[in-house]
Parts: sequence; C-alpha cells; structure tokens
Amino acid sequence: MQVEWLPNSGMMTDETPKRVAVTVPSLDSLLSDLQSHFESQQGFAIATLNLDHVVKLREDPAFRAAYLAHSHVTADGNPIVWMSRIAGAPVDLLPGADLIAPLCDLAAATNVRVALLGSTDETLKAAASALMSRHPGLDVALCMSPPMGFDPSGSLADSYITQLADAKIGLCFLALGAPKQELFAAHAVSKTDTVGFVSIGAGLDFIAGTQKRAPKLIRLIAAEWLWRLLTNPRRLGLRYARCIAVLPQLFWSALKARLSARRAP
Repeated sequence: MQVEWLPNSGMMTDETPKRVAVTVPSLDSLLSDLQSHFESQQGFAIATLNLDHVVKLREDPAFRAAYLAHSHVTADGNPIVWMSRIAGAPVDLLPGADLIAPLCDLAAATNVRVALLGSTDETLKAAASALMSRHPGLDVALCMSPPMGFDPSGSLADSYITQLADAKIGLCFLALGAPKQELFAAHAVSKTDTVGFVSIGAGLDFIAGTQKRAPKLIRLIAAEWLWRLLTNPRRLGLRYARCIAVLPQLFWSALKARLSARRAP
C-alpha cells in the first residue's frame, strides 16, 4: 500500500486516476531497469521525493503534472522512507546526490554519453572533471549552464533538448533545483524519447566542492536536515517548518494504508 502524499490526490490524467507514488524500492532494482533503458536507448525521468516536494506538490498544479510525467520516483529523505515502511511498502533511501555515482558507473559500463545541466560554468567544469576521474570510461560530453530566469519549457529549454539529442546523450543530470528541474525533465521527455533525466539538486555542487554536504555520520543518524538548517536558518527555517507541519497527516495516511492492507482478503 502507498502513502497518500497528497490529500484527495486521485487526479484525473487522460481520464485515468494517477497518484504521486514512490516507484523505486531499491537501488538494485533501479539500476537493473535503467540498464535496460540504456541498452534500448529508451528515455526516462527520475524525480526524488522529499517533504519539501510534498509541500510543493500540494500547492503547485504544474509541479504535480511534472511529477506525474516522471517514469521513476525515489525516496529522497528519511521521512519518506519511514512513512513508506509504516504503510507496509518499504523503500530504500535514494537521494539525488547519492544516485550520481552508481549511474555514472552504469553509464560508463554501457557506453552512454552524459550531460550536465544547471549550476554555473565553473561548477560544471569541475564536476565533469571529477566525475570522469572517478569513473573510468565515463564520457561527460556536454555541459550547459542556463542563465538566471531560465524557463524550463521555453525556447532555450527546447534548444538544450535539441543539443542533447544531437550529441547522442543518454543520461542528463539536472541541477536546477525544485521545481525547475522537474518541470524541465517533464517537458524534455515529451520532446525526446532517447535521453534519461535525473534531478539531483545540489549534487554537482557537492562534487565540485562549491557546496559542502553534511558529513556521512550526520546523514547516517538522519540529521542532514538539521545540519542544513543550522548552516542556513534564514533560507530554510520556514521551508522546514512547513515540512514538519505535514508530518501528522502523512503519518495518519501511512497508518491507514497499513491497516487497509491487513484487512484486505
């Protein structure tokens, strides 16, 4: 059973009810599926669900529509993992930043060309160099840094999509931040069926060293959110307060899903 991440989320899309759901149970299952996509040159889009996204999904119809256009959704955040377990649908924690290394290994092994889109030119150059050094055989063939005010479905976005197709890119990491990266991915998969898009937020900044991620021990005790809050309270204080506010409703939804599963014949 799945948690109802959105209240009354039986939205109609092409006359079929669809719900935002975590669709990736584990890293192994994701890599196995993506290997098939790479080998058949079939595109995809991966979104990483966290509490901030849940809040945005409830408020922004365009963001909801973009999420529903993604082929894969992972659990990015311990509360998403915990609620899924309560609901009886356990999933692994798979943040966007943690997907970069295994996907680069897979791309190198399958001779898939990679693109980086987002952040700054300096960050992209440093990240591309680091990734090719860490993953022998990886081909980071294209780096694109959109200007301020980038429209994820505008003419420049279409130009980027054309460049990806012309360069025969099979995997594109998007470091645009939410909701822009998810909006771009949804737009892009409607234009090309050969490129895989993965939204990774600040992942390239971590690799390039332009932002510092919480130490591994902090992440292991599920306190990365607190680390980020303490390092940037002015920007993140209200965001995290709104995330905490949805937890009681999500817990009740998860519990109802678990109880419904037990009552099912």
